[in-house]
Amino acid sequence: MTIHLDVVSAEESIFSGLVEFVSAPAKMGEVGIYPRHAPMITNIKAGALRAKLPDQAEETLIFVSGGILEVQPGVVTVLADTAIRGADLDQAKAEEAKRAAEEALKNNASEIDYARAQAELAEAVAQLQAIERLRKKH
Repeated sequence: MTIHLDVVSAEESIFSGLVEFVSAPAKMGEVGIYPRHAPMITNIKAGALRAKLPDQAEETLIFVSGGILEVQPGVVTVLADTAIRGADLDQAKAEEAKRAAEEALKNNASEIDYARAQAELAEAVAQLQAIERLRKKH
């Protein structure tokens, strides 16, 4: 059995196809979705969205940052603020973003800058975790 998955970012459609299983980083914790899942809608946070494609041993990994996940009969839709295919993740860029966010947190000039730096740090850490998860698969 399969369910259709659409992952869309503000810039482009990242993935559209049939999957056997989807795991997404919801705000309240990891959400696992199989075919015939009850309808739902939830916010997602930065992290790795995993999808098991039919006839493939390895899961497809997509980094998502913020957005909404909607489950309807036969269709899972992810409208992500940012979505990057696992193969396109850049560890050096993520580590640099993490360092810059940590530096901004040390030198916080205002509350707004501090909140932005915290959000950027959380996103960079989530990207690095997704990269690590992808490495462990290989």
